[in-house]
Amino acid sequence: MVKTTKKTATLADLKQEVAAAEAATVETPVETAPRAPKKDKLGRSQSVGKKKNAVARVIIKLGKGKITVNGREMGAYFPRPVLQMIINQPFAITNREGQFDVDCTICGGGLSGQAYALRHGISRCLDMFEPELHTTLKKAGFLTRDSRVVERKKPGLSKARKRFQFSKR
Repeated sequence: MVKTTKKTATLADLKQEVAAAEAATVETPVETAPRAPKKDKLGRSQSVGKKKNAVARVIIKLGKGKITVNGREMGAYFPRPVLQMIINQPFAITNREGQFDVDCTICGGGLSGQAYALRHGISRCLDMFEPELHTTLKKAGFLTRDSRVVERKKPGLSKARKRFQFSKR
């Protein structure tokens, strides 16, 4: 709403006052300073990734692309190639394959949930290590935590939604 101190004689005067008020309230976009990388004194970034009940504590540092999961090589811990591909997706989409060593500890959940938790943790670490990768990782959906969990079993049912067979008589 435009408040005027003087009487407006015509519609043209009112339009000029509205245009002047809008020009005065137009804000220039505020440029934010680029985020600083978050690294410890050893040059590492660490984060936590989650999926279902799986939690992955991830540490990345510059290296040759070695991924260690719970003290074992990635190929030994995740034998299925699909899971290995899921884990390497953040590096592939940001063109950083073979540039970072990953050391992680995973607990809870199954292998598939653990792989997605590790991908989430690696993505968050990359975002901290190189903040300019944020938009690429965000568009791919790797920074968003998948909050879906198993639905609880309800009383009187055999599972969460599965019911016993209905008998009319």
